[in-house]
Amino acid sequence: MQDSLSGLKIALLVTDGFEQSEMTDPRQALEDAGAQVDLISPKKDVVKGWKDDNWAKEFCVDIHLNKAQAEEYDALLLPGGVINPDKLRLEKAAIDFIKTFVDAKKPIAAICHGPWTLIDAGGVKGRSVTSWPSIAIDLKNAGAHWSDNEVIVDGNLVTSRKPEDIPAFSKAFIEILKQLKK
Repeated sequence: MQDSLSGLKIALLVTDGFEQSEMTDPRQALEDAGAQVDLISPKKDVVKGWKDDNWAKEFCVDIHLNKAQAEEYDALLLPGGVINPDKLRLEKAAIDFIKTFVDAKKPIAAICHGPWTLIDAGGVKGRSVTSWPSIAIDLKNAGAHWSDNEVIVDGNLVTSRKPEDIPAFSKAFIEILKQLKK
């Protein structure tokens, strides 16, 4: 699998409070497959993860959101955690960034509470999705077809429920991204 995604650039959008494993594990899988993954945030310098109901590690921001150009990326990764997407939904620049991927029909992968931001970016209406169960009603109200599955692939959109689903989530996203290389 090494280098199967070489030449692809993936935007990873987070702010403080992302579920740490939902950022680190898919990021590592993408990098192991040869993709370049840039951590993008409205925060400058560092963002802080969340693990086991506590603040966790800090990670360096590669590109500040105001300087990131969605057009330069092939796909978007949206980790969850409760705090992270809730904060991102209040950032107009974050929603505009996500909406650029939605409108361009570029691959997007969102896990846990990550699909919350897709609601605001107009990315779930008529789409089949899954997520952490507590946001199912929000997704349904936004016009999505929600079901409780490990991973759902609907065209260019990959969604998943929780950290235990990360291996299947990462695999499905990588398979979608391989299609960009053909």
